[in-house]
Amino acid sequence: MWTSLPRLTALIIAIGLVGCATLAEKAGDRLADSLSAGIGNARDVETVRSGLPAYLLLIDGFIHTNPDSGGMLLAGARLYSAYAGGFVSDAERARRLADLGLDYARRGICVDHKSFCSALIGNDFADFERELGKLSEDELGDLYVLASSYAAWVRADPGDFARLAELPRIEALLRRVTELKRDHDHGNALAYLGVMNCLRPESLGGRPQLGKTLLAEAFQVSGDRNYMTKVLEAEFCARLLFDQERHDQLLNDVLAADPVTDDLTLSNVIAQDRARQLIESGKDYF
Repeated sequence: MWTSLPRLTALIIAIGLVGCATLAEKAGDRLADSLSAGIGNARDVETVRSGLPAYLLLIDGFIHTNPDSGGMLLAGARLYSAYAGGFVSDAERARRLADLGLDYARRGICVDHKSFCSALIGNDFADFERELGKLSEDELGDLYVLASSYAAWVRADPGDFARLAELPRIEALLRRVTELKRDHDHGNALAYLGVMNCLRPESLGGRPQLGKTLLAEAFQVSGDRNYMTKVLEAEFCARLLFDQERHDQLLNDVLAADPVTDDLTLSNVIAQDRARQLIESGKDYF
């Protein structure tokens, strides 16, 4: 049937289909960017928590229609990983959503980066590092989505040894992000690295002092606006070192701050809520 169409008509149809796919991809990218801006500037956590699932389904629809769109897949990864990590309390559900976020991230980055994709799914870590080093600032956004989706995936089930085994790969991804742009995502790439260095005591291979330094730098490069970095230092570094004075100082600084600032308002509101919880639980911890 297709071959019976005049060649010119066939060409017009083909161009039209490509155009529709391109428009849909651009719409998906704009949707993800607009959602990120809207979410970042929101002040009510529950509004975001209850409203975001509708947009997850919408992104799923875009991906179902255009499953080979790197932009769509990475947009889905961003939203699913953020939702799983920040808004879902049920452990099994968070794990399931984070799994999907990482799947989208891997598929998305593989669309345009074939050599890196092969190294990513392979077992040769040296090859992975070599291919990672070839990625430039042009790939920074895609790389960071993959790194943060990986981190959310581990966070969803930190008792899973298969996930913990991926920590060196995640750390390498984040290091590359910060090499390309030190202050990427308001210092959050540095903050991820800081937390990773405070997951274990020094006697077991951790580097808590380096973690503290990275988290302090993350706050600084954000223009002293990203208060989640202080909460993370208190929760992971100060507690690991049993430094109650530093722990309480950091959390009280967060609670005394004005959370409203461009792109970080919701994060700061969540940081203040977490700070209150940590101050309360700190009474039994120290």
